[in-house]
Amino acid sequence: MKDTFDLIIFGGTGDLAVRKLLPALYHLDREGQFTGESRIISLSRRDFSHDDYLRFVLDGLKRYIPESRFNQEHWPCFAGKLHFLRLDAASQSNWECLRMLVNEHPGRVRVFYLAVSPDLYGPTCAGLSGNDLVNRQTRIVLEKPIGFNLASAQLLNNQVGQVFSEQQIFRIDHYLGKETVQNLLALRFANSLFEPLWRGHYIDHVQITVAEDIGIGSRGRFYDTTGALRDMVQNHLLQLLCLVAMEAPVNLEQDEIRNEKLKVLTALRPIVKDVIKDKTVRGQYIGGAVSGKVVPAYLDDLDKTTESETETFVALKVEIDNWRWANVPFYLRTGKRMTEKRSEIVVQFTPVPHLIFSTAEQLIPNHLIMRLQPDEGIKLMLMTKRPRTGGFHLHPLPLNLSFAQAFQMDYPDAYERLLMDIILGNPALFMRGDEVEIAWTWIDNIIDGWHRTKIRPENYMAGTWGPAGSDVLIGRDKRAWYNHPI
Repeated sequence: MKDTFDLIIFGGTGDLAVRKLLPALYHLDREGQFTGESRIISLSRRDFSHDDYLRFVLDGLKRYIPESRFNQEHWPCFAGKLHFLRLDAASQSNWECLRMLVNEHPGRVRVFYLAVSPDLYGPTCAGLSGNDLVNRQTRIVLEKPIGFNLASAQLLNNQVGQVFSEQQIFRIDHYLGKETVQNLLALRFANSLFEPLWRGHYIDHVQITVAEDIGIGSRGRFYDTTGALRDMVQNHLLQLLCLVAMEAPVNLEQDEIRNEKLKVLTALRPIVKDVIKDKTVRGQYIGGAVSGKVVPAYLDDLDKTTESETETFVALKVEIDNWRWANVPFYLRTGKRMTEKRSEIVVQFTPVPHLIFSTAEQLIPNHLIMRLQPDEGIKLMLMTKRPRTGGFHLHPLPLNLSFAQAFQMDYPDAYERLLMDIILGNPALFMRGDEVEIAWTWIDNIIDGWHRTKIRPENYMAGTWGPAGSDVLIGRDKRAWYNHPI
């Protein structure tokens, strides 16, 4: 990509900018993706001089980029693209300075990245419009969460939509930028081996796990009003489910992928009050040990003595009412302070209809395992014969594709791919407004069901795979979670 652009980051000294955005931009620039005239303009309430800001960015790059990937010799080139402007998005101060800076190059692509609290989305968009900063070449990037429920999501969509057209709005979910997620599309639609099998007759069930070994960190106040269902399921897990379950798009351009994802969300069977206890599990971690280190309970992390009913773990049994996936359950789970950090999709195929090997101890159904993190890759578990044994003693072995080993390269962060798509104006891997609202409609049913049935979170010890109720949920169907070591 060689288009000249201005990328303006509201919240340019915040955690997201320092940990993710600026390192991703540094890597893209080092790879020669940006022209020398392109600018990265950070906006913040901090009272920084230009030199203060450059020192701040350099410290952040050295902290969050592995030493093997950081090239000090490239720093002057990247630093030459960096600009800093003090601005408070919630007030009217200094907007004139921003207008003058950006309008120095009126014909450029300009991207406004809102790395700020969602309650500032509306005022920021109004400020951009009121200061003549929006034209046909302008794009706006929104980070999750897009709302707290359906009503708040609709309000945010309306506020942003008053200033920007839908094609200009990029609602980012960084999971969709992960190479393994995009390889899921390649696996399904570039290999004739899987397409005939990708349906209910051949697939027994699907598991989607997004497990974190960390606690709530510095997000305690936000997290305690949000919980795992809103924070993770509404966006990350439902987006992964859509990519697994959707029909083949006509192509990968513009709205084709998003149209197919929308069909999946529309086909999700509502989880309402009458079935809420059978299809959902809530959990909250108590003290335990993760990776051999003693960690506190959720309430201790919050520094609260009173009880909290916020869930840090969710497990769901999800059903899709369409021809391809009728009678195939999707089991979703996510949680904090679990055994290890792991994000993966496991597709379990149906067992063979008749076993001819009389000496087989156990015939394990084939599994297709797509690992998003850590160690991105794909494994297909097949049954093989053990060598040097009498008879047929079977053993599962993987066909293993490790992306890092196969391509002999450091795999890029998801934000690198997504930032490129934003600058190029390709919205395919970003959520559309109607996607967000339909997802919230489905999530709101679960929240309402929990409220009406007074389901409280079940405690689980930190360093485990979640509460016992999670095993009961999947065990009712004579299935079990895939907890095998990485």
